[in-house]
Amino acid sequence: MNSLKHGISILIALLTGMCCVTSSAIDTSVVNIPVKKSNWDGPVDGPPKQTGKKITFITQDSRNGGVSSAYRGFYLAAIELGWSLSIVDGKNDRATIRSLFSDALRQHQDAIILGGIEFDDSFQDLSMQAKQEKVILAGWHANAKPGPTKDLFVNITTPYEEVGKKAAEFIIDNSKGEIGVIIFNDDRFGIANAKTAVMMDIVIRCARCKLLSVENMQIGHANQEMPGAVLRLNQLYGKRWTHTLAINDAYFDAINVPLVRADRKDIQNVSAGDGSYNALSRIKSGISQQVATVAEPFALQGWQLADELNRAFSGWPPSGYISKPIVITSPLINQLKGAEIDSILNYKENYSAIWTGKNYLK
Repeated sequence: MNSLKHGISILIALLTGMCCVTSSAIDTSVVNIPVKKSNWDGPVDGPPKQTGKKITFITQDSRNGGVSSAYRGFYLAAIELGWSLSIVDGKNDRATIRSLFSDALRQHQDAIILGGIEFDDSFQDLSMQAKQEKVILAGWHANAKPGPTKDLFVNITTPYEEVGKKAAEFIIDNSKGEIGVIIFNDDRFGIANAKTAVMMDIVIRCARCKLLSVENMQIGHANQEMPGAVLRLNQLYGKRWTHTLAINDAYFDAINVPLVRADRKDIQNVSAGDGSYNALSRIKSGISQQVATVAEPFALQGWQLADELNRAFSGWPPSGYISKPIVITSPLINQLKGAEIDSILNYKENYSAIWTGKNYLK
């Protein structure tokens, strides 16, 4: 998928039936979001805590900042709920993930969470086994869309349309003149392809923008492959390349040194996920070439995972809650003064109130 022609073919396939957004409909209200406790927009009631549960959290790759942050949130919530929790690393390998999944089923866990793992038909045998043994399956970024699936009690993610939309529109709204965009994607994952399709659509519809290339690069290979990719792309596009979009911050962990070596400090980078600690540090400095990331409220999502499982253990349906992405810039980080990005959402207090049967906290 290194050519524009092939990238557009993927766009056509992915956008069938999808409502498209033009570059004129730019919403930058979240860029300067006021840093204060907001009213909780999540669930207001639910079952009391179901203690003594055993959970295994399987990650696609524990080096990924998004899944690690979501796990930390889930870990803290699990402590409050009195659950026994183990985390195992799939190490970006399908065979390893299947083996860990089988191990968790043999250990008679009450629930298994798939963190950043694309839950496709290759897992059907394990899904059937989980149903037979009454093991609840839940996912974080295990499907492109939030909510329940045929295999998962619930999948936690923000709407991919919003994440991709905010990233692409940010560079259009905050740039002047001609814009040349290269997008980095990892086409193994449906959610990554979906975000890429939305970003492609917005760039193509922008009159002063040019989609130069969509580059397929595995997230876990970015450190090794990015130097060669930057050299090749700079030779191919030169000054026409003004902006980079990516489906994950990990690409920008590896892009800075190659860009400096290529004397391309003029290129600006924006990520459609995931708000990693490295990315936040870069953005906070105000001098990084990564100027923004569209982050999901990962800590909140970890607590939401716990709440959704608590509902499943109690025989309740999923809550239906879907969290919203946040555009993170240097001014916003400085306003937060060290607090978590999602701390303004007041989620801990309200989930705790549900689990302990206290009144809902506004």
